[in-house]
Amino acid sequence: RYVEVKHGRIAMLAVVGYLTTAAGYRFDGLISYDGTKFSDLPGGFEGIKAMPQFGFTQIFIFIGVMEVAFMKEVKGGEFPGDFRNGFID
Repeated sequence: RYVEVKHGRIAMLAVVGYLTTAAGYRFDGLISYDGTKFSDLPGGFEGIKAMPQFGFTQIFIFIGVMEVAFMKEVKGGEFPGDFRNGFID
C-alpha cells in the first residue's frame, strides 16, 4: 500500500514539473559545463533526449539514493505511506 502512495506522490510532482516547464519557467544557469543552458532544452520527452548523458545519470543515482536511504515507511505510522524519518518531514 505505501508503494502506491509513494508512486502517486511522485506522479503528482512529475505533472507539476511538466506543467511548470510547459508554462515557460526554467532554472537559470547551465545544465552542463559545455555551455548548455536549462532554457536550451525543450520540454517533455524531447528534453530527456536532449539532456547530456551525465545529467541523466545524476538524476538516476539521486532517485536510487532517495529510495534506499530516505523514503522508507515508518512501521506503525499514522497512515499508509508515512515517511517520517527525521529528514523529509
